[in-house]
Amino acid sequence: MGQCPGCREWNTFVEETVSKSGKSDSVRMMGEEKKPVTLSGIPDETEIRMSSGIQELDRVLGGGIVNGSLVLVGGDPGIGKSTLLLQVCKNLVDQKRKVLYISGEESLGQIKMRAMRIGQFGDTLYLLCETNLNLIKKAIEQMKPEVVVIDSIQTMYQEEVSSAPGSVSQVREATGVFMQIAKGMNVTVFLVGHVTKEGVVAGPRVLEHMVDTVLYFEGDRHAVYRILRGVKNRFGSTNEIGVFEMRTEGLREVKNPSEFMLNGRPENASGSVVACSMEGTRPILMEIQALICQSNLGIPRRTAAGTDYNRVNLLLAVLEKRAGLHLSACDAYINIAGGIKMNEPAVDLGVVMAIVSSYKDKVIDDKTMVFGEIGLSGEVRAVSMAEQRILEAKKLGFKRVIYPKVCENIRIQKIEEIKLVGVSNIREAIKAIL
Repeated sequence: MGQCPGCREWNTFVEETVSKSGKSDSVRMMGEEKKPVTLSGIPDETEIRMSSGIQELDRVLGGGIVNGSLVLVGGDPGIGKSTLLLQVCKNLVDQKRKVLYISGEESLGQIKMRAMRIGQFGDTLYLLCETNLNLIKKAIEQMKPEVVVIDSIQTMYQEEVSSAPGSVSQVREATGVFMQIAKGMNVTVFLVGHVTKEGVVAGPRVLEHMVDTVLYFEGDRHAVYRILRGVKNRFGSTNEIGVFEMRTEGLREVKNPSEFMLNGRPENASGSVVACSMEGTRPILMEIQALICQSNLGIPRRTAAGTDYNRVNLLLAVLEKRAGLHLSACDAYINIAGGIKMNEPAVDLGVVMAIVSSYKDKVIDDKTMVFGEIGLSGEVRAVSMAEQRILEAKKLGFKRVIYPKVCENIRIQKIEEIKLVGVSNIREAIKAIL
């Protein structure tokens, strides 16, 4: 059948083999009926965690690797998924833990070449090149490792399912097998997942529902930094990120991302300002750059790299209406330096200040940091965790912070050696900074 009668999409039908069990569930469950229990009748359990040896990864996972968990790591080709997991394997082996690395894409020789770049491995790391799920399950049952890495889930296949590896049926079946292994044998399983052109994990959406944790590795493969972001975590917060730098010997943790992002800032240049965004509990300072110039076109150009294009247009309209700047005849180019992407509303004030600085060709003091959300009437609105942002600015040597005046009442203690300037609208902000 070409078209699905339900969703009206073309070529979406997939053949699935239905396995028939010999006994019905009712017969199998006789004598072991499960009864409902009250919440207070369930014994308290605290998940047992082990350190991966990489603090940034432990932060994203919520404090370490949970025993018996199923973790999915997705990302673009060449971003560093296999390298990160091989480094985790090295750290776990150094802790005398038994680790099994199963690859369906590389030969043993290729894995060894990559491992030699990372460092010296112990004798408790075992490698297996196999894609047959039955053989993999048998190897895990015989070896009984503490951690298993599957690279990648799209290459695994079950002989009973007739469709090709990587298809919806095979991916769902393979994930189900590894979930049973993780929960039944208390083995931690890491799955590497390919992503589609849209940037989501290839295969059925149920794949992300079945696993305990979903991590995405982001960043331009040609840039030096990588960001590990949790989008689902049953054992911790999904707001945390981990920042890594790609090197020849593997991935290196970036303990202070703000300092890393601000490296190479220009001196005495207009259109440049430092803003602060929160990623979970971590404040990250970044440089926002703007270039405003007269347009030779009928419709001026608007370009935004690293932030939302529509949000930039909105802020340009607010400046035109509320601050009296004639930007309708100007090209506007906005960039967050370093290639990082930030969509938090708190960077609004930074974008606005960079635009005004470039438009008036006036330099903003390089020891000034700004943050705040801009409303359509030009007001500067409150943002969360204002005190943490100010303390981060102080730690990096900034002398002045422009922030929303309404945050003064929200538990901001007196902080020495830094001047705090509260503003209530963009006119006050422009007056305070230029």
